[in-house]
Amino acid sequence: MLDQLDRDLPVSLKKDPAYYYGYVYFRQVRDKTLKRGYFQKSLVLISKLPYIHLFHTVLRHIAPEYFVKNEPFLEAVCSDVDHWPPPVPGKTLNLPIMGIIMKVRIPTCHDKPGTTHIVQFAHQEDTQISIALPTVHEVDLFRCFCPVFFHIQMLWELVLLGEPVVVMAPSPSESSETVLALVSCISPLKYCSDFRPYFTIHDSEFKEYTTRTQAPPSVILGVTNPFFAKTLQHWPHIVRIGEIKLPGEVPKQVKVKKLKNLKTLDSKPGVYTSYKPYLNRDEEIIKQLQKGVQQKRPAEAQSVILRRYFLELTQSFIIPLERYVASLMPLQKSISPWKSPPHLRQFSQEDFMKTLEKAGPQLTSGLKGDWIGLYRHFLKSPNFNGWFRTRQKEMTQKLEALHLEALCNEDLLFWSQKHTEVETVDLVLKLKNKLFQADREHLPMKPDTMEKLQMHIDAIILALPDDLQDILLKTGTT
Repeated sequence: MLDQLDRDLPVSLKKDPAYYYGYVYFRQVRDKTLKRGYFQKSLVLISKLPYIHLFHTVLRHIAPEYFVKNEPFLEAVCSDVDHWPPPVPGKTLNLPIMGIIMKVRIPTCHDKPGTTHIVQFAHQEDTQISIALPTVHEVDLFRCFCPVFFHIQMLWELVLLGEPVVVMAPSPSESSETVLALVSCISPLKYCSDFRPYFTIHDSEFKEYTTRTQAPPSVILGVTNPFFAKTLQHWPHIVRIGEIKLPGEVPKQVKVKKLKNLKTLDSKPGVYTSYKPYLNRDEEIIKQLQKGVQQKRPAEAQSVILRRYFLELTQSFIIPLERYVASLMPLQKSISPWKSPPHLRQFSQEDFMKTLEKAGPQLTSGLKGDWIGLYRHFLKSPNFNGWFRTRQKEMTQKLEALHLEALCNEDLLFWSQKHTEVETVDLVLKLKNKLFQADREHLPMKPDTMEKLQMHIDAIILALPDDLQDILLKTGTT
């Protein structure tokens, strides 16, 4: 069921078969009778879905009562969740959970990037309280980036290029939210490397990530243990944040610090790196957000401004690539029903670079800098590989769909009458296989193509001798 729904999700919300998401509500209560002096307990929700805001809202609502009532309460919660409708993208869903109804809308891949659909309240006869969640997955972007306010554009470049980044924070929630904010800042581009919102010394990759004998991998780590200030000191980019809070005053400008300055556990918040950004800094967004702080603009509004800024920056960067990759598609007139679908032309880095002079990011962005250098670096990154593989798959499927549509427009029965039985049987088996493949891969075809193709197959089989008819009607597909 989830696989089917996954098709209609934006790329950034598609589930990754290699990962689960863990959402945690942690409680610590002072208790002098215990050796540690505190009673500690956590409620953990595990899901394949990256719906951060939704599941944190669920935990905030149920966890306090669970700690008092224990398992029977949790069973009642699970009973409510069992009655939730499937997570269909684009629909307003009513999710009952212990006396309230959460109203949510899961985005679709057809939504215009950067827009938010307001969840409408319908007239209710019952007495249950309803709450509308403005998002299922977004974090408070401005709150997360506030401690490193002046370096947002450089951080965007580091994430875009899949550089190894460590976030050192005072608590698991702050490290997690900052890592998730970083990953989301290149949306609608999918971050294709690994990211660990809360990484500890107990993780299986601890040795791999702390060794100095090889370069750190392309991953974003969130850590809180002071021990990491020493063991991850060799990582090229370290983001150190203090306690996250929305300041009542304008944040002070902090220079990028050299890594050699990160020696002590009480190092000041900031970005520790020797990275030199490719693009000149956009002073306009800094002024706009600073003005918002001075005027006490709500944090939600600041986050909307920041999210739009990142979106426009990413789109300006990716549109020239989209335009060039679309040109690799063979012309529709080159698709023949009697030949295999043509292949995409090869991606050429140099050919792409030549397109940037007239059709580069300068058409949509006023930012100056070394865009060419940024593209050259990006083309070697995991994010480019992931993006290009996805586009390649989509375009190959489109070619398969166009090939099937070309077949449907031919008189296949007439063709079969002019050829031998062996050739006709071979055609039927190939068509059946194509039909099965089209259904399995959900090829982007016109609505009636599958039906037409099945009618062609049935007509050809009926024109064959009875013994062949029986065999072909029983023959499955692979």
